[in-house]
Amino acid sequence: MAQKPGSGRARARYITPQGEQALREELRYLWKEKRPEVTQAVRDAAALGDRSENAEYIYGKKQLREIDRRVRFLTKRLDELTIVDRLPEDKGRIFFGAWVTLEDEAGQIREYRLVGPDEFDLSKGYLSVDAPLARALLGRRLDDEIEFRAPDGLMHYLIVDIRYELSPKANA
Repeated sequence: MAQKPGSGRARARYITPQGEQALREELRYLWKEKRPEVTQAVRDAAALGDRSENAEYIYGKKQLREIDRRVRFLTKRLDELTIVDRLPEDKGRIFFGAWVTLEDEAGQIREYRLVGPDEFDLSKGYLSVDAPLARALLGRRLDDEIEFRAPDGLMHYLIVDIRYELSPKANA
């Protein structure tokens, strides 16, 4: 899906090399391992006879539809994505792929990496560039103060560090 319903805003089409590798690995796993495994389970269930009341058969067919839907999505999405595998010229500003360290008004430190919407994971500190905080950070510099509206109200942060890391592919 290119847009979030009702947002009127296109999803970013950027991804880090690590994010692209993860999507390709998921696609490979679904197509080469999971789908053949589920297909065999459906064949085995079908061999048992009446398919209309065969829970294993019905569940397996449902799994195959879900796998096929995800494979179609990943194939299409990977074709649309632009892999950002270069560091920006101005490393003192926040761009896609940056690790940003923020300090809030209470002195608490938070660190985020700005990534594409297909790879965000807040438990790892990966923040989608489509998120309000990321949009407030883009283009900012060290020691800039930002504010943005969060569900909890207006939030204020100080940018205390910006860094970029080369991907393993870029080092090779």
